[in-house]
Amino acid sequence: MKIRDSFFYFMPLVLFAILGTSANAAVPPPPSPTFANVVYGSIGGQNETMDVYLPSTTTGSHPCVVLVHGGGWFFGDKSFYTTFASELASDGYVAASINYRMLPKWPYPAELDDTQLAVRYLRAHATQYHIDSARFGAVGDSAGGYLVAMLGLRGTRDKALPLSQFSSRVQAVFDLYGPTDFTVNPATTPIPKEGIAIVHAFLHATETEDPALYKSSSPITYVSPTAAPFLIVHGSSDELVPFDQSVRLAKALAADKVSVTLLAVTGAPHGFLDSQHPGIFEAMAARFFDEHLKQKTSVP
Repeated sequence: MKIRDSFFYFMPLVLFAILGTSANAAVPPPPSPTFANVVYGSIGGQNETMDVYLPSTTTGSHPCVVLVHGGGWFFGDKSFYTTFASELASDGYVAASINYRMLPKWPYPAELDDTQLAVRYLRAHATQYHIDSARFGAVGDSAGGYLVAMLGLRGTRDKALPLSQFSSRVQAVFDLYGPTDFTVNPATTPIPKEGIAIVHAFLHATETEDPALYKSSSPITYVSPTAAPFLIVHGSSDELVPFDQSVRLAKALAADKVSVTLLAVTGAPHGFLDSQHPGIFEAMAARFFDEHLKQKTSVP
């Protein structure tokens, strides 16, 4: 399957049968990260860490993929992507799975600042980790999907933060069911109450209280012809982040002639990625990144 051939591609639920088969098969445990618990920054008195997985052959420099876990910005851990990162490393990528500050202590923009700092840190240490700093991709699910979308759409939010001389932009984004537009009207576009409550907590305000914040924190606000290529995967029956969120982003990217593919998993709910057996989704990621990170690109 050549995933870029169609704008909307509807995958049947047989996909889950494939994943189920993978989950039941005997698989060896993933290798440990080459560098575990690397401290990439200390903002607000809290150390944030990442696990870095290197390819078996580190001769020369390799494209890097940053993996960002979901969890509603309330919970989650870099270990969610252990298997995914290991498989990307076996495909020839440097893979870095990161932690970041979360709610309730740290509302927006802490999560974004940390994610952007992680990319800048990896660029600053590109030689140590055998990274080609011009070739960065990112994978994230749910809240992590939101954060990787930002990596592909906007520059460093706060240039007063460390390592601001390095770009935090990535050159390809694999977004799994992340929210993209906080400004939608619940009266015209149904949004679950739980989702609204999470956004209120994340932004520490309602849209009525701070409409400018709701716009400035929405990935869709930063869509432009210079955006990174996107592969977006979303369940058509997502009960937390409406499928329409991904449709909005895909249409905006396409309107600016940015390479984008939206894959709808028919009947799938929110959070369908199996972290222990990413299966077809890791294969999709590898093909997508092979296409967009194979050749050197300029860093925006």
